[in-house]
Amino acid sequence: MASNTQSNRSFAEWFSSLPACILLFLVVLFSTSSDIHNQILQIGEHYWPGYYKLRVDPAQPTCDPNINVEEQLQKRIEQNQEDDGLGLGLFDAAPIDPDLIRTSIENARLDCVNKVISYDDIMGRITPSVSAFRSVELFVSELIGVGLVSQKFILVVLVLLCAMTATMKRHHIAMRPILHSLDHYVSGIAQIAANSILLISSLAFQELAHSDGTKTAPEEAMLHNFWVYGLGLLLIVSIYNFFNASKTLEKGGSIGHALLSIPLYATMAMITAVFFFTQGHTAGIGIYLNKLMDLADMFLNVGLYVWVGMLLKQTRFAEMVLGLFKPWKMPPEMLAFFVVVLAAIPTAYTGGSGIFVIAAGAVIYHEIRAAGARRNLALAATAMSGSMGVVLRPCLLVVVIAFMNREVTTDQLFGWGIWVFTLSAFMFFVMVMCFNRQSKIQLASVGEALPKMISQIRPLIPYIAGMVGVVFFYKYALNVQLDEFSAARILPVMMLAILIYEHVTKKEIISADGKTTEPHKGIEYCVRTATNQTTAEIGALLLLVSASICLGGMIERSGVVEMFPSDFASVWTAMFVMVCALVVMGMIMEAFGAVILVSQTIATIAYANGIDPIHFWMVTLVAFELGYLSPPVALNHLLARQVVGEEEVLLADAEVANGTFYQRYERVLMPMMTMGSVLLIVAFGPLIYQAL
Repeated sequence: MASNTQSNRSFAEWFSSLPACILLFLVVLFSTSSDIHNQILQIGEHYWPGYYKLRVDPAQPTCDPNINVEEQLQKRIEQNQEDDGLGLGLFDAAPIDPDLIRTSIENARLDCVNKVISYDDIMGRITPSVSAFRSVELFVSELIGVGLVSQKFILVVLVLLCAMTATMKRHHIAMRPILHSLDHYVSGIAQIAANSILLISSLAFQELAHSDGTKTAPEEAMLHNFWVYGLGLLLIVSIYNFFNASKTLEKGGSIGHALLSIPLYATMAMITAVFFFTQGHTAGIGIYLNKLMDLADMFLNVGLYVWVGMLLKQTRFAEMVLGLFKPWKMPPEMLAFFVVVLAAIPTAYTGGSGIFVIAAGAVIYHEIRAAGARRNLALAATAMSGSMGVVLRPCLLVVVIAFMNREVTTDQLFGWGIWVFTLSAFMFFVMVMCFNRQSKIQLASVGEALPKMISQIRPLIPYIAGMVGVVFFYKYALNVQLDEFSAARILPVMMLAILIYEHVTKKEIISADGKTTEPHKGIEYCVRTATNQTTAEIGALLLLVSASICLGGMIERSGVVEMFPSDFASVWTAMFVMVCALVVMGMIMEAFGAVILVSQTIATIAYANGIDPIHFWMVTLVAFELGYLSPPVALNHLLARQVVGEEEVLLADAEVANGTFYQRYERVLMPMMTMGSVLLIVAFGPLIYQAL
């Protein structure tokens, strides 16, 4: 079986997935090498105290420790007398003090003796074992240096390589998938236009960087070349794709649906280009696109989190965890509640709601459907699955907020995030159990369900033990805690440990339909399949993030922010305006790009008008999540649609074609009602409390 899968690899796998897999492994290696290096230094200090002096060979002293003090004293006196005789002094010469000169010579001799002693001591301590240890330590140190230097280049290559894959697979995020030939051609023209804009602007930025009178660093010049050549290749791929339409497409189509099939990144790029190009600032998009490099480590972590999610899909772990609820025979609505609440934990580790929907949305949808849930309810839960965990530790989005805003810390945000999460869970329970609940609550008895649940816990023990083992290894071997800073490099190792366990024990994996299982196909197959899925998702997501940053730059420079009121009559008015603005931003921008824009613009206005920074950012996070669930864009719904499949969405519409207004739009209304009510409470609840 393995040989067949290996021999049937496509060109795209060799061109895209294999390099992407290598790059992701390098990111984990480079980030872990610093942890390893710290431990190596500690080991060195333990076995050879003062090891920091032994890391490099000391310079041999050139002074003479056996200098004759009296002879040198006489030479100094004679030299001073000669200088005075030549009249080299500007003022009257001070009388020569032989004692002072002798003291100076003796101090120099003692200093030389100490240098020689230190040199001999260090050289004597550099034994063959120290040399061998030092070679390893210095190699790891150099590896860290290479990792820091190459971080930006890895990100550029990863973004552009995966963007090409997303283009070839027609996997870009759009409001409607490409179903008809007209959709293909309209979307293709838009992508060609957008990629041309990105290339032209990057070329202009490159020319500007070389012609502004300053010398560009070799690293920056090479980075510009990477962007230019990569975007050039992306343009070529989009042109090729345009002339090679899929044979499965239906003929015809409507212009309205075709316009909705244009990828969001392309729409953002063209809108941004209209502003910058008409302002005579052709390099504007390239400048903001390059800002992606300022947070290269963060966006590389985003790629790692997506990879973790796709690796998770290759295991039985998620299925087995969700299977713990089945013995209780919960109604679909209650199961949806528990699944969404439970999903908050991995969401917190994946760093954003959209990332989690991409990573685990398909599994969640199929499990809820398997419990008998109607399709609209399952779609609503899938879209909401990533919405509650963004306020919990160690969410990457919160880390970015704290990084860009000195007024708040991660501890403060995560502390209040627990309360926001609790409120969100309660409101979702109320909505899912009170509105349009179509099932009776007839839970299995404790005596019936608990033994079955316990029996299903037992197979999970090796998985949990493996994950705990990885955490303990990092904690005790590398002195690294699992937190918001280390999660991105620890979680891939966890997933690989699970895959190794399933491979060794020949455990089954979930099949493509999400309902049956099939024999484990080996680590290589699982990693390759996961990476195949990861490349397209990373390309679609990070290209959208890049376009969001450019759009944010346009908004910042357009003067729209300056039109935003800076002084409000009351904190109530300020909060109302802030809420409206933040929800709109969430509707049209990706999370990370929106946080960057808000940090640079309206955050300071909020602080100046008496809104507490912690309060403001809690409101911001909830408002963004409401925006991601709200039309006209509704990004999380688009991502859910993408991972679930267009066919399931069409079947969901057919199921409720004759239903009430709420039933027809349940998948949109339920998440909006939940997060909308949470937003009102989070935004105005503290103000009401202060007013009492």
